[in-house]
Amino acid sequence: MRRQRGEGETYVVAVAGKVSRTGCSEAALYKHFRDKEEIFVSVLHERAPRFTDALARLPGRVGEGEVAGHLEEVARVGVLFYRGTFPMAASLFASPDLLVAHRKRLGLDGSGPHEVSRSVAAYLAAEQELGRVSPDIDPDAAALLLVGACFHRAFLGLFYAPDPPEGTLRPEGEAEFARETVRALLTGIAPPGGTLPPGP
Repeated sequence: MRRQRGEGETYVVAVAGKVSRTGCSEAALYKHFRDKEEIFVSVLHERAPRFTDALARLPGRVGEGEVAGHLEEVARVGVLFYRGTFPMAASLFASPDLLVAHRKRLGLDGSGPHEVSRSVAAYLAAEQELGRVSPDIDPDAAALLLVGACFHRAFLGLFYAPDPPEGTLRPEGEAEFARETVRALLTGIAPPGGTLPPGP
């Protein structure tokens, strides 16, 4: 954590790489939080609601509406979530002690980053039972493909910010990315009416 004195005694507090502007001193900040790890979790949760809400809505959407539409929403908000928390997460991995403390705290209630792909996989499995998703796919693998695509998209956006070179972000628009990623996930890459040829 670091601080800089600004106008009106306002401090810029950097916690795990995430800069936020507060109206209190660093010492006063620790009157509300036990340690840097707790501050990190608080900031992370502050930026997570849209993503967690989208995931929480999935069970209630089984058998309703379009599978593609539900997954596209997850993809859109997932990219935003990872883009907003990537700098914090990177700093977390740069601090082994903070990472261990964070992992232990998550373990107390069984939560963690794996819950994202697990939620998507559970939704796909439920839709699979209703015949709305191919019986041939592995829900866990499919969930990882979607979540991984969102993570990589967020990484590229941050790496090339603020002006990504032409062709580095494809599909270019966020809505198009969500739509085409989900379409590729649901239809697969095998030729129409067939399967991929076996390897050598």
